[in-house]
Amino acid sequence: MKRKIFILHEIYGVNDFIKKQAATYSTANTTVEYISLYSENTVFTYEQEQEAYGYFINEVGFDAPLKKLSNKLLEARTTYDEVLLIGFSVGATLAWRLSTLPLQGIVCVYGSRIRQYLEVIPSCPTLVILPSHEKSFDVLELKKTLDTLPAVHTKQYNGQHGFMDYYNPNYCHESFLQAQGDISQFTNQKRSRRTK
Repeated sequence: MKRKIFILHEIYGVNDFIKKQAATYSTANTTVEYISLYSENTVFTYEQEQEAYGYFINEVGFDAPLKKLSNKLLEARTTYDEVLLIGFSVGATLAWRLSTLPLQGIVCVYGSRIRQYLEVIPSCPTLVILPSHEKSFDVLELKKTLDTLPAVHTKQYNGQHGFMDYYNPNYCHESFLQAQGDISQFTNQKRSRRTK
């Protein structure tokens, strides 16, 4: 069985954390590709958080990449038995918006803007990883809403936005290990290839 996993990055771009995540899931049967949403593969440091956020909102946004990403994912479906998508932060929100595609699974890691797209009803198995705290909204309320959706499974871990990223000031080792284990278990589940 041939499997493809795509990874969508946070506001910082394809940095060392995203590259290491890609290496984590790469096996003999699994090809992993991270997709840069930024022109010329721009990468921001963690100290440039505000600048990175502004760049994402003004230069990329949550609408413009959808068609290109959809085409890329659907094209992969013609070659691979399974296609999965893992997104972090803004990449998680984009992944959520793509969860109606015929994929074998989607993982959304602290996609805080998912709360703005609750009209999306995932049609493929979707794992949503949430922190215990977010600055701008009530995480528990979002979790309660997501838990009502049939294809969605939520997991919440102690920590703040960015807790999985070992280079991020919000990194939480214990929560990282738990979340990484749950993502690996989710991506390795046996699923029907005929996911509609």
